[in-house]
Amino acid sequence: MSAQVLIAFIAACILLALTPGPNMSLIIANTLRGGLAAGFATLAGTTTGLALLVAAAALGMTSVMAFMSEWFDLIRWAGALYLVYLGARQLWLYRCGAGGGRLSLPSVRGAYAQGLFVSLSNPKVLLFLGAFLPQFVDPAADVVRQLAVLAVVFVLVLAAVDAVYTLAVARARITIDAARLGRLDVASGIMLLLGGLALAITRRP
Repeated sequence: MSAQVLIAFIAACILLALTPGPNMSLIIANTLRGGLAAGFATLAGTTTGLALLVAAAALGMTSVMAFMSEWFDLIRWAGALYLVYLGARQLWLYRCGAGGGRLSLPSVRGAYAQGLFVSLSNPKVLLFLGAFLPQFVDPAADVVRQLAVLAVVFVLVLAAVDAVYTLAVARARITIDAARLGRLDVASGIMLLLGGLALAITRRP
């Protein structure tokens, strides 16, 4: 694999990572609610899910890809409804007062589980990778090695971009005074709803 191909692949990954989606919505929402720890726990979950999907695509696990393709809509709607539930619950708790959404703050383990579930419930990633990765592979060279490198780079780039978002949101959260904390509950609830909407309108690649 040439350096030019690798650079082009990294650039494509960055552009993809900058596109808002359900993973990013959940990471931002949990960072707003629980700060850096909750944000990075969610990021760890989404990255784990992404790594599993990328590994399945890179290893050519046709049975897994066939399952995800066949049950695309069911898996997608499960993730979308879960995000909508989290967002609606967040806004409802805020409306009820008494600290609002901060009462529903997930534990580190809970944030990780949320990230893992939402990441795995986006089957478009697996189907997209099945068509995306081969475009950067030289069939005359070691295909397995190239796919392994591309898979690792893909996960690292997306995780790095999400980490930057997490740090930026956590830093902004610190500067918000106590009188405005309630707005964070509303903002995180809206982010979750938008993430659910993004996943709901996802179509097969």
